[in-house]
Amino acid sequence: MIRFKKVSKHFKTEGHRKVILDNCNMEFLPGYSYALLGVNGAGKSTTMKMIAGSALPNSGRIIKDLRVSWPLGFAGGFHPQMSGRDNLAFVARAYGEDVRRVSSFVEDFAELGDYIFAPVRTYSSGMMARLAFGLSMAVEFDCYLVDEITAVGDARFQKRCKDAFESRRKNADIIMISHSMPTINAYCDKGIVLVDGQMLLYDKVADAIETYYRLNR
Repeated sequence: MIRFKKVSKHFKTEGHRKVILDNCNMEFLPGYSYALLGVNGAGKSTTMKMIAGSALPNSGRIIKDLRVSWPLGFAGGFHPQMSGRDNLAFVARAYGEDVRRVSSFVEDFAELGDYIFAPVRTYSSGMMARLAFGLSMAVEFDCYLVDEITAVGDARFQKRCKDAFESRRKNADIIMISHSMPTINAYCDKGIVLVDGQMLLYDKVADAIETYYRLNR
């Protein structure tokens, strides 16, 4: 379970206080996949970063008793001066995974060839995305965070990504951000809409989508 207990989050910019969450309580129950919806600027990505642990609330607590991924395909955590392989080894050790298994899986999946030994600062955005997605699939989680599913590579590689993700989600839940409502419908059971600093829970994702459309009119 992922539980928000009186969580508040805000940013201060040029004298303005932007409230993302205001004293929110919420439970993400195991066995369900959730859509995280809201208008642009509502704080969806910030909320997901707090779930991942890469951002902290200003007050309150987020309690997790399961293994939660970083946002799927997120490459911001790679050290630019380290090689792709060294980055894989670092992440594998941090998550208690076998370094050789993770490295072997990602090297085969990402198809980067000798670039796996080069500093990731030399990678193109597409190469970085391949490395990040491969690493996301190499480590098994109880809950995957998905901040938009971005097409990576050619049609063959995109199919490979989709097949790998479908395999993982058979035994895991998802918390997803997407502007594609057909994608939300396909992957999610319940919906949470962020509006005015609050998290509105809908047991049927169709009801969450209806609220989202109403807010965007």
